[in-house]
Amino acid sequence: MSRRIEELLARGDVEIRGRIAWSSNDARLVSVADRSGAAMEAVYKPRRGEQPLWDFPPGSLYRREVAAYELARALDWPIVPETVLRADGPLGPGMLQRFVDHDPRVHYFVLLDDRPDELRRFAVFDVVANNADRKAGHCLLARADDRVYGIDHGLTFHALPKLRTVIWDFAGEPLTGGERLALERLTRQLDGALGRRLADLLDPDEVVATRSRTVALLHAGALPEPEDGYRSVPWPLV
Repeated sequence: MSRRIEELLARGDVEIRGRIAWSSNDARLVSVADRSGAAMEAVYKPRRGEQPLWDFPPGSLYRREVAAYELARALDWPIVPETVLRADGPLGPGMLQRFVDHDPRVHYFVLLDDRPDELRRFAVFDVVANNADRKAGHCLLARADDRVYGIDHGLTFHALPKLRTVIWDFAGEPLTGGERLALERLTRQLDGALGRRLADLLDPDEVVATRSRTVALLHAGALPEPEDGYRSVPWPLV
């Protein structure tokens, strides 16, 4: 199913339906359709709509969103909606991501008690991706399949430590056997096909740093604690 969705996102005709008003960067709700009649809703974030930041290279956030999807896919964790690059978007190059229909009142803090195992994966993922902006509202419970998905991964993969997240409930807990296996598999893939895919999306030092974080997490054997003297929680929280 994911491959068919990726293909539709990559090749379908894109029509803008409206602006997503609560996004800090330009984000549009679009419809994507092909000649076979397949159609879906997606989120389109054009490069030209990104707000400049002092610590991330300009015009790079949309590529980081795609890199986050590639990372989740390599972990074999379906926690990021299908996301692709589109050079021919209606507002220029950008990313397209499958839209997740959800209730915005249901977010990380609401889901935590009932879905700790699913949300632990986000904690592991965010360490590896070096997510600098994991707000509670970035964890969505999909109406279609009752899965939790993470969105808004533009502030990820910086070469310097940037982890800033609301997901500290698992801090200090040892990695599970399944998490270790996923990270070991990820390390091998970063040395191969995944590393080559990320090289097309990120700077070389960012790819190296991703592998280093993966190895360091495996070596530590436990999820990290917040660092003293660093603002480890984003604002707003949701």
